[in-house]
Formats: sequence, structure tokens, C-alpha cells
Amino acid sequence: MIDSAENARPFATPRVAAGALFVDDQDQVLLLHPTYKSYWEIPGGYIEASESPLDACRREVKEELGLQVNVKSLLAIDWAPHPEEGDKMLFVFDGGKLSTEQLAAIKFADGEIDEWSFVPESRLDELTVPRLARRIRQALQARRQRRTVYLQEGAVPA
Repeated sequence: MIDSAENARPFATPRVAAGALFVDDQDQVLLLHPTYKSYWEIPGGYIEASESPLDACRREVKEELGLQVNVKSLLAIDWAPHPEEGDKMLFVFDGGKLSTEQLAAIKFADGEIDEWSFVPESRLDELTVPRLARRIRQALQARRQRRTVYLQEGAVPA
């Protein structure tokens, strides 16, 4: 039996974002400091209408770092509802390691970012919000294991 429009349950309409996980030779994570937030983040942002998560990730890296990179592999998908923003689906792609030349070429064009740094996994809790710290840790583990992981609020579901 098909439900009538009146009885149909609404479909999920999450906000969707994509970001890139870049690491250095010590497996430290590249974090950015947005000028409009009190915490650090990985490069990335919200997906625009008709844009794929991968294309959004590449666009955000270009906008935030001034770098054209060939991000490809998906590390994590996180279903992470936010109390103020509603349902969210977040994609983390493997950005790999940036060359010395790429690091030297990083530029912040639009004033949204004022600093970048490679940070050890042990400092994630002090630099970013808990839900992002959990997601980054899971993405790092997935990268080491060469796999993709599904998460719910930054954790592998039981």
C-alpha cells in the first residue's frame, strides 16, 4: 500500500559537507584556523546544490588553501546531527601528503582562514570540537588501514 502525501513520513534533508584530511610524515593532521570560529578545522565546507561531495572537497581546498589537489579516496562518512543545525552528513576524503612546494604555496585569499598547522593526534581535543576530533581520529585510523569507515557522531556504531 502506498502512503498518501498526508501520511508519508518526511525524507531526511541533511546539510552535507566534505573535507580533506592531509597529513605530514609524522601522521600529524593539517588543521586550519577560521577567523570566524573559536576552534580549528580540516579544510572543507558545505556542498553546494548539484555538487558532488568529491567536487565540493576539491573546491573547498582550492578556496581555503589556494591549492589544486587531486583528492580521491573516501575515508569516512559521518552521520552527525547537530543540536542547532539539524541532520548532517559529513564526508572526509584522503588528501594525502602535501609536497614542500605545495605547503609553501598555501595562501588564504578570502580572509576566512588566518593560520594553518600540522598537529599531532594528541592535541585534537584542545584545538577542535569533540565531534570533529572523533571524526578525524576515525579518518586517521581508516587511512592507516586503507579502508573507508561509516560513523555516527564520530564513532563506529555498535
